[in-house]
Amino acid sequence: MGDTAKVIYTVAEVLIAVCCCLGNMLVIFALWNTKSIRKPTFCLIVSLAVADFLVGCVVIPFAVLVDDRVETSFNTCLFLSCVVILLTCVSVLCLLAIAVDRYLRVYIPLRYKRIVTQRYSYLVVAACWFLAIPLSFAPMFGWNTSKTQNVSASSTIPCKFISVIPMSYLVYINFFVCSLTPLLVMTSLYTYVFCTIRANLREKPGNAPKNQSENYLRKEKQLATSLSLVLALFAVCWIPLHVMNCIIYFSEKKDVLTYMTLYFGIALSHANSAVNPVVYGFKIHKIKAAYLNMWKKYISHPAQTQEPQISQTSDSNTSNKIATSDD
Repeated sequence: MGDTAKVIYTVAEVLIAVCCCLGNMLVIFALWNTKSIRKPTFCLIVSLAVADFLVGCVVIPFAVLVDDRVETSFNTCLFLSCVVILLTCVSVLCLLAIAVDRYLRVYIPLRYKRIVTQRYSYLVVAACWFLAIPLSFAPMFGWNTSKTQNVSASSTIPCKFISVIPMSYLVYINFFVCSLTPLLVMTSLYTYVFCTIRANLREKPGNAPKNQSENYLRKEKQLATSLSLVLALFAVCWIPLHVMNCIIYFSEKKDVLTYMTLYFGIALSHANSAVNPVVYGFKIHKIKAAYLNMWKKYISHPAQTQEPQISQTSDSNTSNKIATSDD
C-alpha cells in the first residue's frame, strides 16, 4: 500500500508542479506587462506569485526527493527540507502584508497613497523574504533530529523530511508561529475592513468624504473579498497538514495516520499554489483584464502586431487603462 500511495502522490505532485509553474508565470507576466507591479497591492501579489512559482519548480521536486528516495548527508537533507518550509513561510508573510495593505487603504484612505509608495512596497516584499529565512532555517542551527538519531552532520542517511525535521518544530514554529498566528491576525484585519466598508456604505453619500465615495468603497470591498478568498483557500489547503502534524506529535502511536492520508495532506498544501492564479483571474478585475489583453495580443491575434497603427493604438490604450486604473 505504501508503494502504491507513493506512486499516486508522485504523479499528483508532477501535475501540481506543472500547474504552479504555468499559472503563476502567467500572473507575473500579466502584471509586469501592464506595469501593475508598481501598485503596492499588486507588487505584493507578484511576490506571492513568485513564491508559488518556486513551489512548483523547487519545493515540489525537493519534497519528492526528501521522501526517502535518495541518500545524502544529514546536513544536505536538512537543507533541502528547510527550503521546502521556506516558501510556505514567504507565502504566509506575503498574505499578511496584503492584509495590512488592505487595512491601511480603509483605515487611512487620505494618507494611504502618500505613505504606501512604490519604494515602501518593495521594502515590504524584501522584508517578507528575509524574515522567512531565519524562521525556516532554524533546524539548520540546531533544532533538528541529529542528537536523537545520534548521527553526525556528514553521516549518509536515507533522506526523509520527518527524519531530519523534528515534529516539535513543525507544530510550534511552522504551525503556531508561522501559520496560525498570521492567519488569526489576517482574519481580524479583513473583518475590520469589511465592517468599516459596510458601515460607510450605509451612511448617506452627502456625509461621506470624497475619497470614501460609494464607488471607491465598493471597489475596495470587491478587491478585499477576492484577496480574503485567497487567504481562505490557503487555510483550507494548509490546515489539514498542520492538524496531521499535531496528531502525530501529540499521539503516543507512531503510525496513527496512513501513508495515503499524509500524502493527501502534503499534495493539498502544494495545490494551493496552483489554485491562486485561477482565483486571481476570476475574482480580481485588473488581473482578469490583463489575462484577456495578453490573450488578444499574443494568442488570439498575434499577427495584428504588424497591422495598421489604429490597432496598435487601441491595444496600447487598453494596456494603459489597465495599468493606470485605481486599485
